[in-house]
Amino acid sequence: MVALPLPRLHLCALLLLGGACASTPERAAPAPEAAAAPRAQAEGPSEYTVAEDIHVRRLAPGVWLHTTLAGEDFGRYPANGLLIEDGEASLLVDMGWNARHAEQLLTWARETLRRPVRAAVVTHFHVDRTGGVPALVAQGLPVYGLEDTVKLAKERGMPVPPRTVSQDQALGPIEVFFPGAGHARDNLVVWHKDSGVLFGGCFVKDGAAKDLGNVADADVAAWPASLERTRQRFPEMQVVVPGHGQPGGPELLTHTRALLH
Repeated sequence: MVALPLPRLHLCALLLLGGACASTPERAAPAPEAAAAPRAQAEGPSEYTVAEDIHVRRLAPGVWLHTTLAGEDFGRYPANGLLIEDGEASLLVDMGWNARHAEQLLTWARETLRRPVRAAVVTHFHVDRTGGVPALVAQGLPVYGLEDTVKLAKERGMPVPPRTVSQDQALGPIEVFFPGAGHARDNLVVWHKDSGVLFGGCFVKDGAAKDLGNVADADVAAWPASLERTRQRFPEMQVVVPGHGQPGGPELLTHTRALLH
């Protein structure tokens, strides 16, 4: 696995057209905070309302789930991402639907969490993953994606991550891994070993999903094998975070596989 150094402090009709990943918009009952994740007493609140359409909550020590709501054109659909603490800095995994979401997440990390974002990764090219890229680029922050993500974003007119990662690479406290095509041909998953949290993104469906959502860019035939590669690669996963909806455990991979029938 290739390690990539990070800058540090000392150290879908409309949904389909817009390239989002949503499923049938059903809501799961609120899940317990990262039920299986190891926990430690932490100072400060475990949940924050950053804006009326941005919510952040702690999943595990050093791991925060951010949920942003799309605009009315996307039915105010929620999308998940992560913010991972890394010493005096932090790393953003996906960054909201638009530049304002990303700007406010950056401000929250800097002023409230006091761990400014030093880099970010996008998990595929759809707008609910890449929408905030321009805000980070404007602040001179590196944003990483697969080479395929860069290519697809350019082709589809989406914000383009300016840097690339390999298909299996360490990026600060996380590991990014390309399991194979599924929801999109460039979908990454992100592993945080210290907490047992796997960010599946839109490659993994939440427990309340009744369908696969936007499959316009999916490879449905390849998806089951990609899920199995993920399961084999990260057998220690305890919490699985889908791109939309409530986190769960490894059963979300099984649920996604069942939806493929």
